Amino acid sequence: MQIAVGLSTAPDSRHAGVEAATRARDQLAGASPSLAVLLASRGHANAASAVLEGVHQSVRVPALIGCVARGVLAGRSELEDQSAVAVWLAAGPRAETFRLNFVRTAAGGLLAGHRFDRASHDFHLLLSDPFTFPTEALLEHLNTDKPGTMVMGGLASGGPGPGESRLFCDHEVVVAGAVGVRLPGLRSVPVVSQGCRPIGQPYIVTEGRGALITKLGGRSPIERLREIFDVLPPDQQELVAQGVQIGIVVDERLDTPEQGDFLIRGLLGADPASGAIEIGEEVEIGTTVQFQVRDAVGADRDLRAAVAQARSTLHGRPAGALLFTCNGRGTRMFGVADHDTTTIEDLLGDIPLAGFFAAGEIGPIAGRNALHGFTASLALFGE
Repeated sequence: MQIAVGLSTAPDSRHAGVEAATRARDQLAGASPSLAVLLASRGHANAASAVLEGVHQSVRVPALIGCVARGVLAGRSELEDQSAVAVWLAAGPRAETFRLNFVRTAAGGLLAGHRFDRASHDFHLLLSDPFTFPTEALLEHLNTDKPGTMVMGGLASGGPGPGESRLFCDHEVVVAGAVGVRLPGLRSVPVVSQGCRPIGQPYIVTEGRGALITKLGGRSPIERLREIFDVLPPDQQELVAQGVQIGIVVDERLDTPEQGDFLIRGLLGADPASGAIEIGEEVEIGTTVQFQVRDAVGADRDLRAAVAQARSTLHGRPAGALLFTCNGRGTRMFGVADHDTTTIEDLLGDIPLAGFFAAGEIGPIAGRNALHGFTASLALFGE
């Protein structure tokens, strides 16, 4: 398997597509690509078809997926809020693209467009529109009915509302649903590194309904958070003041869950009168949760440890990688540019890497596919 990445910062959309694809194609030194991943910054959203045409003008590739995003990653660069097009090419693997749509029905809805093989443990890349496609529902379906299927990817972050996202599938630009590619027999090592760390102690949800939690261990969530806050040192109290998340333990068998053992969800609201909180996920009574804070130091440490562990499982240098990192990371979290990409390069060398800042990151945790927040989800591919 050979992988190459081309980047263009040209403002003209067609020219950017041509330039990025040509640079990637030339690095393959004559090998015929079987898959392209096309990533464009949101300044190219209104001319997404021109970007796509430019890519196909420069390289013949039978399978292509991609999206427009808030920021594009290529090599060791994270291009936030600036014009960029990245083209990631792979020569060797068999690639089968697909599209998915959510169709509302009287019973709720159904997922249409692609049938996942029950017996297959193949690797899939998935890019979805956060406004029109229920990514979590698909992942839960696969976890339950197609165990062993691995999915990685992210939610497109280039559009502010329904109908404004741009997804690429082969020769088409689509504005809703999801696009993906099945890679039969391809070996990938997943890395999911979290940008939040737990504070206080875990609590059992003892009262609530849906996404509303009214009791944690018999007391209101706000009371529990005040207890935690009062005993934190000043620097950690400042992190709490900047925003609190909630972590849902992914494996209830863990006695002492640590960073990386949670699904991170946002705290959407709180009622000071009742002490209840609303979170970005429905939870059942008996679920274990723990308050979390965004922490740049902990995020750096976790990424380094996760990538180092993944490197130890690979035989030789990776052929390349795709990175889906939260749009709340980058300079917003670390205060410096290019944190995730340069950290990965420091540990793995100068490998062909591309990706984007996502509105949600898809990657396996504890053996199950999941949608994350504030994470870096990295797919490493062996040669």
